[in-house]
Amino acid sequence: MWQTIKQIPFWQKVVAGFILGATVGVIFGEQATVLKPLGDLFIAAIKMLVAPLIFCAIVVSITALGNDVSLKRLSFKTLAMFMFTGTIASIIGLTVGSMIDMGGTMELATSEVRERHVPGFAQVLLDMIPVNPFASLAEGKVLQIIVFAALVGIAINKVGEKADALKRTIEAGAEVMFQLTRMVLQLTPIGVFGLMAWVVGEYGLSTLLPLGKFIGAIYIAALIHIIVVYGGLIKFAAKLSPVQFFRKAMPAQLVAFTTASSFGTLPASTRCTESMGVSKKYGAFVLPMGATMNMDGCGGIYPAIAAIFIAQIYGIPLEMSDYLLIAVTATVASVGTAGVPGSAMVMLSVTLGVVGLPLEGIAFIAAIDRVIDMIRTSTNVTGDMMTAVVVGKSEGQVDVDQFYTNDEPLKTATS
Repeated sequence: MWQTIKQIPFWQKVVAGFILGATVGVIFGEQATVLKPLGDLFIAAIKMLVAPLIFCAIVVSITALGNDVSLKRLSFKTLAMFMFTGTIASIIGLTVGSMIDMGGTMELATSEVRERHVPGFAQVLLDMIPVNPFASLAEGKVLQIIVFAALVGIAINKVGEKADALKRTIEAGAEVMFQLTRMVLQLTPIGVFGLMAWVVGEYGLSTLLPLGKFIGAIYIAALIHIIVVYGGLIKFAAKLSPVQFFRKAMPAQLVAFTTASSFGTLPASTRCTESMGVSKKYGAFVLPMGATMNMDGCGGIYPAIAAIFIAQIYGIPLEMSDYLLIAVTATVASVGTAGVPGSAMVMLSVTLGVVGLPLEGIAFIAAIDRVIDMIRTSTNVTGDMMTAVVVGKSEGQVDVDQFYTNDEPLKTATS
């Protein structure tokens, strides 16, 4: 029996865990929340990987890219893609939100909203520089880790042969982290099962019904963005098969959907892009960057629709200038949004403040944030993988034959 289970494709195990967890949540209700530790264990194991994995991967990618690819051009293309898709995401969010009367006659009891400190743009830039790199690694401050790792990689390239020993050490560390990642990812179906049982058991289907239109608008906009925008870029910009892309991206999408963490999904998205033929050095460069800066779901779609929803609840009309402010703010400020569960609330508070909408409106959707966060994160992660394929192909960083090879993401690119 165990041999039979081992032969089941990985993505099918993940889907089975997802469906079984949701079913248990529906049948047993709140009693199913006792399974949450299974999901917590999985998330903790993934978080264990993030800091050392990002540091080693970024350093290795910088040192490798410095020899055969223009890092400046590659970085510019990657950032341009992030900003482009972020703008499109906010426009889609505004369009879908405006077409649906999400508020209706809904009246919810307000709850206390914890005041959050939202740093300005200058402070965001300052916070990118790690005063103490070791503290940043210990505290998991990913943006600072990325900056420090990039600087270390650039310095190694400039030093040359004298830094070869350090370069080889970090490369060995990266390989160890890749192997540890493969080991942890085997727990994915169990983690997905526990998380879904908890989410459905905690909130229940009846709890979600009053906010069904709002949730539906978020999901509709996200699916449009994923299928039309991302699929279109794969088809027309990279000239590859969208069906094949989504097939290979599915394991990472499911992990993102259940964990609601872009950083937590990094190990899975890394394996998926490798199975698509994206070079390990470019994947290690673009995916951590995307987990921090490419927030189409959290920074584009969600703030746009949530702002419209809150305006409808309070009966506040929005002008065209307000929609423009929402779009610009949602796109630009998403750069400072961290890829961890719940951070989109900060992004929403920024958007509401710019437009002048009451921040208390956040209380109306705080209870269902986890349900929305799942599709937001799936959108973010899919965008990261799409960028890796589209930009990577334009720079010769994608093996097209590997892209069309029907293999399992966890079993590819082991070197």
